[in-house]
Amino acid sequence: MQGQASEPARQARRRVDGLLLVDKPVGLTSNAVLQRVKRAYRALKAGHTGTLDPLASGLLPICLGEATKFSLGLLDADKGYRAAIHLGVTTDTGDTEGAILSTRDVTVDRARIEEVLRGFRGEILQVPHRFSAIKRDGRALYSYARAGETVTVAPRSVRIHALNIERWEPPSLVVDVRCSKGTYIRSLGEDIGEALGCGAHLSALRRTTVGSFGIECALTLAAIEGATEAEREAALLPVQALVGAFPVVVLDSEDAARFQNGQKLSVRFGAGGQDALVAVRGQGADARAGAGFLGVARLEIHDGQWLLVPARLMAADGHAG
Repeated sequence: MQGQASEPARQARRRVDGLLLVDKPVGLTSNAVLQRVKRAYRALKAGHTGTLDPLASGLLPICLGEATKFSLGLLDADKGYRAAIHLGVTTDTGDTEGAILSTRDVTVDRARIEEVLRGFRGEILQVPHRFSAIKRDGRALYSYARAGETVTVAPRSVRIHALNIERWEPPSLVVDVRCSKGTYIRSLGEDIGEALGCGAHLSALRRTTVGSFGIECALTLAAIEGATEAEREAALLPVQALVGAFPVVVLDSEDAARFQNGQKLSVRFGAGGQDALVAVRGQGADARAGAGFLGVARLEIHDGQWLLVPARLMAADGHAG
């Protein structure tokens, strides 16, 4: 239309592969953070490895490009949190956003708290929080809760590897938690409050670790969006960082090409049934012929012979790691 300036052309999306550790701020959804990172990198494909609620901050690993194929390990990984639990007040959502349900006196001391926390360490049964996104008959639990409907949810087994007091300033209890996937920290805070006899709700939550990755290595959104393209590229971890705990199999360039075509390969070593990280060293000038991370495979035994069976592969034109 005449008299109106045309919109600036959108920058073209591009192939970007790698893992980015982001320090998610309070107030944004995990998806909002993902979309902003995707725009900053102009990435064709991206995904995160475990949702954080808007009220929570902390470590949100984001996979770009080919890294999305190898994110399962982080989805299943143990997590670490610093949780602030407000004792003496319960809310209908289990956090600060809900309406107050009850108020009770807080008469416990540190010794009593330590005693109660011991009962939550190890393998425990936990009922998923009523405001969680777990589905029941095709609906998220939070949709029932918001509609005032009560549903019964079976408890699940989770493991609390560590649960320690970081700070105790009545009525605020701050704890450091390391736990298995599927643990609901809001439920844990409420359950601790009930065990103490005063009730509680979660007043703040920060994720500090995901698997072997820590918050100290994460970048803020402001730092990511304010960086140059070269600085953003330098901040990316290689795709193989997602499978760094796997054993390594090194292939020559000929076997590497076969592997990239999805062929099973005979190998002389291995431990059956475990995932293996497959790395290939370059031979000659063509990096794609032998250098970098190719994917993950399974080592299986057939008729007394170990076979390397491709499971998830990098695209043939993937970046060398």
